[in-house]
Amino acid sequence: MTFFAQENWQSRGYLGGWIRFDQTADVVSPSTGETLAEIGIGSPAEMSEAIERADAAQHDWGSLPAERRAEVMRRAAAVLEEHGDVLARWLTDEGGAAQGKAAFEVGLVTAELHLAAATATMPYGELLTSSQPRLSLARRRPVGTVGVISPFNFPAILAARSVFPALALGNAVVLKPDPRTAVCGGLFLAALLAEAGLPEGVFAVIPGGVETASVLIDHPAVPVISFTGSTQAGRAIGERAGRNLKRAHLELGGNNAMIVMPDVDVATAASAGAWGSFLHQGQICMTTGRHLVHADVYDEYAGLIAEKARALTAADPATGAPLGPIIDAGQRDRIHSLVTSTVDAGATVLAGGTYTDLFYQPTVLGDVRTDHPAYAQEVFGPVAPLLRFEDLDEAIDLVNANEYGLSVAILAGDAFRAYELADRVDAGILHINDQTVDDEAQAPFGGTRNSGTGARFGGHAANIEAFTDTQWVTMQSRIQQYPF
Repeated sequence: MTFFAQENWQSRGYLGGWIRFDQTADVVSPSTGETLAEIGIGSPAEMSEAIERADAAQHDWGSLPAERRAEVMRRAAAVLEEHGDVLARWLTDEGGAAQGKAAFEVGLVTAELHLAAATATMPYGELLTSSQPRLSLARRRPVGTVGVISPFNFPAILAARSVFPALALGNAVVLKPDPRTAVCGGLFLAALLAEAGLPEGVFAVIPGGVETASVLIDHPAVPVISFTGSTQAGRAIGERAGRNLKRAHLELGGNNAMIVMPDVDVATAASAGAWGSFLHQGQICMTTGRHLVHADVYDEYAGLIAEKARALTAADPATGAPLGPIIDAGQRDRIHSLVTSTVDAGATVLAGGTYTDLFYQPTVLGDVRTDHPAYAQEVFGPVAPLLRFEDLDEAIDLVNANEYGLSVAILAGDAFRAYELADRVDAGILHINDQTVDDEAQAPFGGTRNSGTGARFGGHAANIEAFTDTQWVTMQSRIQQYPF
């Protein structure tokens, strides 16, 4: 049977196996408007059932030797390496990803599986000093069942980076993907893990709306929620989790700045800036949303990045176009509103500013001020607002004045001079001589302020902290005599 055959999951979700739900929804291509498939949409009751099954299955899974769990992750990686083209096709057809972006995301998911396999067998405790004649140690234990809520923009990797390490460390996982990308962001992962031998019940995929997500957030058998999405939604989830004394790992929005220093190679800087702002139509939390350009090189930089924007085409990714569609009309209209209101406030359109259907052309805005909407807000679209600065103190103040603190880039001829600014940058990620968009499975990922609750994703240390609890254990050779 063909791997990920559509007849297996059509109109279904994954709940201890492929289960037909009462409610369904069409999977629609944002590029063509074509209906690609039908998925099951889970109800609150079906979400509750998934959690209860996961809770019942977790103990046996968590009790397996770590090497057994690592084997499942390695087998899943092997399956993905064989069938990566299937995931890439769904990322393109369902998610609107350009072919290069889809291939890159498949590689990231594969890397997450290899890292998860290694994480499963990492040292999971430490010996402690003690004032008593005893062995004292701290060890990490699975939290139980982890709830994962993932977005549409990088649907596979932004689910996988929580699902795989949580499973590898002995937890069960219930995933609620965005219904707009529930195939590449959820059902494919279920098929992948089932093919690799993950026991039934340990992992569930329940696409659904707010009411279904609320069950996952509030259920007492889910002590940890891992959420990637908007700051507004993350704040609401964090508040609910706090009331229930749950941990919420929140990776939220960003309005990321790139500083272009006066000694930079302007041509390569413009190339980096275009990639940072236009990759995947700007629908990335790390997108370069603010270009802070020194006055000495502003005009040259503006001309070059506008030239690059005009050379790019947003079209159906099946044609090989470098950029694809915006995910839906609501998001497209929000992008256009921010662009037009910024122009109305005095900015200049140097390139783009137009769209056809869901294809928004790469846009460069010059003469931008800090109070302009496309500068002050996260656009989440292919828009590069340019603001000039005169000195480095001003640039650092501009970086930190924004409410977000996810990713910052500094482009400079003198890299060490740029590094000396690191302590003054309030952000979870800093790239020197690169743009703001980057991700590696082994690197800690997260932001400050309105971008989230810090580095709770990526790398052994962050994953172990995120998806395990610490238990203090002592042991003595005999019972101590007490005065009572």
